[in-house]
Amino acid sequence: MNKKLILNKIVALLTEDLKILTEAARTAHAAATHEECVPDNKYDTTGLEASYVAQGQANRAQDIRHALDTYKAMVLRFFDEETPIRLTALVSLEDENGNSRKIFLGSEAGGLKLIDGDEEYIVITPESPLGKALLGKVCDDEVCVGQGEGQKTFTIVDVS
Repeated sequence: MNKKLILNKIVALLTEDLKILTEAARTAHAAATHEECVPDNKYDTTGLEASYVAQGQANRAQDIRHALDTYKAMVLRFFDEETPIRLTALVSLEDENGNSRKIFLGSEAGGLKLIDGDEEYIVITPESPLGKALLGKVCDDEVCVGQGEGQKTFTIVDVS
């Protein structure tokens, strides 16, 4: 999968998430303001709890809207084997057991998974431990993430 297709898939997934969360926020707001949520006594917090849910969903929708705007305006950079890794890099990693993974270094929506046939691409941000470790590295460098027995070492196999 090329980076333009990855970017388009990210925008499509965020658009769908925004649609779902916006509708959920509207539904939660309607529930919070419904006449059945008017408190019967000072201990009835049904309306208050529903308003917290509505606010949380509205906040999450706003975060997704911001991420969507960021990705729509994103300019893709292309890398070769000697270009230091930074935003928009598509990185292929291999661990010490020979397992590979493909990472897209994006500014938002860390953890988003994109599937293309048998390939899985994961969006990570520079703030994540792996993102921090990758910044400035080039092809054939090794990066270590974690500590103690949980530490993993990856070799950068390809950057585009």
